[in-house]
Amino acid sequence: MTDATVGPATKNATKPAGPFSAWEVGLALRYLRAKRKEGGIAMIAVISYVAIALAVMALIVVMSIMAGFRSTLLDRMLSFNSHMYVQGQILNDPNREQALERIKAVPGVISAAPMIEAQSLVRAGGMTTGAIVKGIRPDDLRSLNYVYDSLDPEARRTFGQGEYGGDNIIIGRALAEGMGLRVGDAITLYSPTGADSAFGNLGGLEKSYRIGGLFTSGTADFDRAFIFMPQEQAQLFFGKEGVWDVIDVKVAKPDEVGAMIAPVRNAAGAGAFVTDWRDRLAAFWGALKVERVAMSIILGLVVAIAALNIISGIVMLVKNKTRDIAILRTIGASQSSMLRVFFMAGATIGVAGTITGLTLGLLFCLNIGSIQHFLEWVFQTKLFDADVYMLDAVPALVDPLDVFWVTLWSTFMSCVAGLIPSWQAAKLDPVEALRYE
Repeated sequence: MTDATVGPATKNATKPAGPFSAWEVGLALRYLRAKRKEGGIAMIAVISYVAIALAVMALIVVMSIMAGFRSTLLDRMLSFNSHMYVQGQILNDPNREQALERIKAVPGVISAAPMIEAQSLVRAGGMTTGAIVKGIRPDDLRSLNYVYDSLDPEARRTFGQGEYGGDNIIIGRALAEGMGLRVGDAITLYSPTGADSAFGNLGGLEKSYRIGGLFTSGTADFDRAFIFMPQEQAQLFFGKEGVWDVIDVKVAKPDEVGAMIAPVRNAAGAGAFVTDWRDRLAAFWGALKVERVAMSIILGLVVAIAALNIISGIVMLVKNKTRDIAILRTIGASQSSMLRVFFMAGATIGVAGTITGLTLGLLFCLNIGSIQHFLEWVFQTKLFDADVYMLDAVPALVDPLDVFWVTLWSTFMSCVAGLIPSWQAAKLDPVEALRYE
């Protein structure tokens, strides 16, 4: 027989199959379809699949709800508090109005407004409490989205009307309810400094104002602690005539506020000191990050524990298929082939569970409002009271990066869990295995 007759054909016929070839994949899938006498393996495989799916679903749902609460809460807090604060000598500069216009012209800046901030005692109906008074120009009230949108048209129209801004002020609804007040009632404020006069600072100035409107910011603590007053009136009442305490700046992307500090400082000019909301809300911001990391780790461990169920299933599969492994090894299958077969069997369970959990989690988050209302109808109770949380439904924000890491982590743990018993199957000695068969 010549080389011409047997060369290429013989070489192709005897060439071994490569890694993850069709026969390896087919054998792995066949082993997963257990027979009736091997029902225990099928049961463990189903339990592993369901456990991974539920764990991945829980991780997606919890992280999305946390992201939704974080985004909503920050949005409302930042709408009330502003994103950046300009202080320093620029507030007393004769050209501060020009500096204010330059700040407004910075790309990415939505608004910039001078503010007066002072503490005051509030007395009405025999009750006394403390509050922070914000002096703001009537036109700048629009920059406080949630506050402005919660006011009725009459409150918007009358705010700032009259001599020195008038005597109409706006207080939080929670503060009004706590003191039993309504729109149109009188409320007395006490200034610890008072206005200046020819005889010096009067100190301890007390004055009655009319409640012109009630605002709701979406954060109850703010609604109980803040009062809005026309800026001219605030300057007069607190002895700060012609003075600005701070310039509040709002930007288009609060999460990227760090990149805006230098442009705003340059626009404000020399003597300007610029900080952002991360400094003012450092404790809150830190708590959110710690909570997010902690919950991710805890739920990540739940996924890992669910994936470990794969080990018991593949161990039982290897035990039941010992004779098959020995025969395959005897007729030429390599150790690596046996490792890949059982590895793919375990990984298939994990990947299928991950995909199912991912799908269920995303569907749950996208329809969380409907699910909430359905459960409220079934149990005839409020699961999420809008009067308490200022939201109609549980917020859920699906972050693609979170979804990616959850998918990657679940797949990785499933592969690790499938690899451990597969390694034992690969090391099985065919002679010893057939001796006891």
